Amino acid sequence: MNKKKPSKLPRSFYDRPTLEVAPELLGKYIVYHSPDGILSARIVEVEAYIGTDDPACHASRGRTERNSVMFGPPGYSYIYFIYGMYHCLNFVTEPEGKPAAVLLRAAEPVAGLDIMQQRSTNSNPDTLLNGPGKFCRAFGLTRSENNLDLTADRLYLENRQENVKNIVQTKRIGIRTGTEKLWRFYDGDSPSVSRR
Repeated sequence: MNKKKPSKLPRSFYDRPTLEVAPELLGKYIVYHSPDGILSARIVEVEAYIGTDDPACHASRGRTERNSVMFGPPGYSYIYFIYGMYHCLNFVTEPEGKPAAVLLRAAEPVAGLDIMQQRSTNSNPDTLLNGPGKFCRAFGLTRSENNLDLTADRLYLENRQENVKNIVQTKRIGIRTGTEKLWRFYDGDSPSVSRR
């Protein structure tokens, strides 16, 4: 069997309508060259947040210092701090000036499991990364990694030619407004989804 070499996702992948990008992120691999070693995980759950008309999107109240990355070019990391305790990683999508991003909600650990477990209170691989805050804590991502170019060499996504056969589309969770939008996508066969 001839397996293709993993390829880093180009900027053109992110420079598309967010609802096209979001489901295609499932089965892709996130790679982080952390100070402690290389970490990677397979993405299994995401949520889309799109523009100033989406009440749950950070851009709905206009451009601020916090959300300015969303208004910039696609293919950059947007990391915010919430509830005074959690960091959340998003991937900026759509052309510059159209604020949108996809939140990484859950992933399956692949490389660097020992490092992730040291940073977490949870050692179970199935639930180690099954929430946006849990993911960032295990990966060691903070606001310091906000606005990183996802086409560079520190934090990026790879296509390893895996197709997700059972994509489930549902309402977004953990928000108070815009709950009617079916903008959450997850791999129905993954044990690491945050909530079914």
